[in-house]
Amino acid sequence: MFKKPRQTRKSAAARRRSPLATTVLLGLALLVTGGSYAALDSATSAQAETDLSSPQMISEGETLFNSNCATCHGIDAVGTEAGPSLVGVGAASVDFQVGTGRMPMQSNAAQAPSKPTQFSDEQTKQLAAYVASLAPGPAIPDAKYLDAKGDAARGAEIFRINCAMCHNVAGAGGALTEGKFAPELQTVEPVHIYEAMITGPQNMPVFNDANLSPEDKRDIITALQYQTHVSGGVAGQPLGSLGPVSEGLFIWIFGIGASVATAVWLTTRPN
Repeated sequence: MFKKPRQTRKSAAARRRSPLATTVLLGLALLVTGGSYAALDSATSAQAETDLSSPQMISEGETLFNSNCATCHGIDAVGTEAGPSLVGVGAASVDFQVGTGRMPMQSNAAQAPSKPTQFSDEQTKQLAAYVASLAPGPAIPDAKYLDAKGDAARGAEIFRINCAMCHNVAGAGGALTEGKFAPELQTVEPVHIYEAMITGPQNMPVFNDANLSPEDKRDIITALQYQTHVSGGVAGQPLGSLGPVSEGLFIWIFGIGASVATAVWLTTRPN
């Protein structure tokens, strides 16, 4: 059997024990340790940022509130003539209003429309944390109810019974009285749909857990997400997403019209 010369084996051993190899190994160890610590620290920081009961989140939210919201809602959010009190509205209400751009309101109108947000997601959560600290109120919903993995058929039935009269059966929105409107729901984030149900913004009634359970709300979100993302719309052509109204109008104009035209053509043909 072939064996390496003694001098070669000594040279390899010397290279393994060289200062350069030791330095490289030490550097790799430090790199792995530092990376692991950074990942752990990042995860801890992310958890702290989403903890709405964190004193730091509440403090930063109070600073933001006093700088941007107190003009209308008053110091300590007790309300003024220009804006209502926010004591007891909860984190969900703030996350909905600020997260959809409805607040800050651009002008005094019949209804605050959705628009591009003026605060980052982190700042929105800070404002929500501060308002939530003032008094108990609806919290931001748990992610498990927002996954759109509920019962879509059951959700569509609940939506038709409770929501379609304003938002339209396809969630395309609709007009209300006095310049108000029910917004479309086809492009709304699931968390904001859930928050709207538990806070009742503007003209919308509140659907608490006694009216619609969290699972009911999850099913509604599932149905809306299915209708939004299914290819070609639900049950064929969307016809403007106006629901039974547009479908009935189509049948009256084109269906019955075509039947009448056919009957007239048949009766005018020569025998």
